[in-house]
Amino acid sequence: MMNITVVAGARPNFIKIAPIIHAIKKSKSCGNDIDYRLIHTGQHYDEKMSETFFSELNIPSPDANLGAGGGTQAEQTAAIMIAFERDLIEHPTDLVLVVGDVTSTLACAIVAKKLNTKVAHIEAGIRSFDMSMPEEINRLVTDSITDYFFTTSKFANNNLLKSGVPENRVMFVGNVMIDTLLANQSKFKKPSLYTECNLKKGNYIILTLHRPANVDEAENLKKMIDAISTNVKGLPVVFPVHPRTARVLAEHKISASNLKLVDPLGYLEFNFLVKNAKAVITDSGGITEETTVMGIPCLTLRDNTERPETVEIGTNELIGTNPEKLKPALDRIMSDKWKKGKVPELWDGKTAERIVNHLLALSIPSRK
Repeated sequence: MMNITVVAGARPNFIKIAPIIHAIKKSKSCGNDIDYRLIHTGQHYDEKMSETFFSELNIPSPDANLGAGGGTQAEQTAAIMIAFERDLIEHPTDLVLVVGDVTSTLACAIVAKKLNTKVAHIEAGIRSFDMSMPEEINRLVTDSITDYFFTTSKFANNNLLKSGVPENRVMFVGNVMIDTLLANQSKFKKPSLYTECNLKKGNYIILTLHRPANVDEAENLKKMIDAISTNVKGLPVVFPVHPRTARVLAEHKISASNLKLVDPLGYLEFNFLVKNAKAVITDSGGITEETTVMGIPCLTLRDNTERPETVEIGTNELIGTNPEKLKPALDRIMSDKWKKGKVPELWDGKTAERIVNHLLALSIPSRK
């Protein structure tokens, strides 16, 4: 029996582990010797960021919640490591499976390796080449100690091979986030705000911002909001806003007549809005993958991306952090001159199945 400890800690993790858990359970029901234990590190402890995703995506309750909570990057990393070490000593496993690039990914990979436990990294090899991003440090450290690398694209494959990872440890499997997206499209839910804000298909913009460079500097945030709100021909701009950003907006009286501030949304409601939007403006990496598959124009307010396939193949474009760059891009969207884009290779909803098949083929000595 192969025993796998699956680690999740933040919103993007929950979206990525859902299809993996479903695939493990399906494989086990077919008679394969595989089982899992789910650990929630507690990195995101807000209900909208955590429990809602478990219920919406049909993820079983975690076997343990480490309750790491908030704090600085260092405090959170330390809390996760201390708690996960205790759990892993008490519950030895054959393999620790980490996903993405959040603090939990880094912390649990380090703990596992120090306890001589194999580590598999899903979404290995993605790189922004921007060391000012905490996520980039998490990616680099995690991949430097990982045993098995599951990748979303050939860009990621090449990054790993260039860094010296042996080719036989790199497994190009596709994108588990897209597994979740395709499995849940028929379940997308119209949020109440859709009616309250008088939204109509293709007649509004979705805005998401969370990176400090975009939301912590009030003057720059005001310029971005002004550039967006004045260049979308009066269309509503729906902004699911984090409480921290909401405080900045309120304190500096940043607003616009067509800017609709709403609370963070669950997965099914948010993606309903994305699927029916005219376009999405974001500084998130994961959302650019979802818009690419749904064929929705996407403007990324960053100078780099760890997901170049969404730009070279998909519907995403890097606009940068200069608000003046927004008008020309929005003009193309409003005149329906945006590129169409295609779906990247193996983003077909079967990634988790491929991952489990690879895991079953690995020769890992049992620790039980």
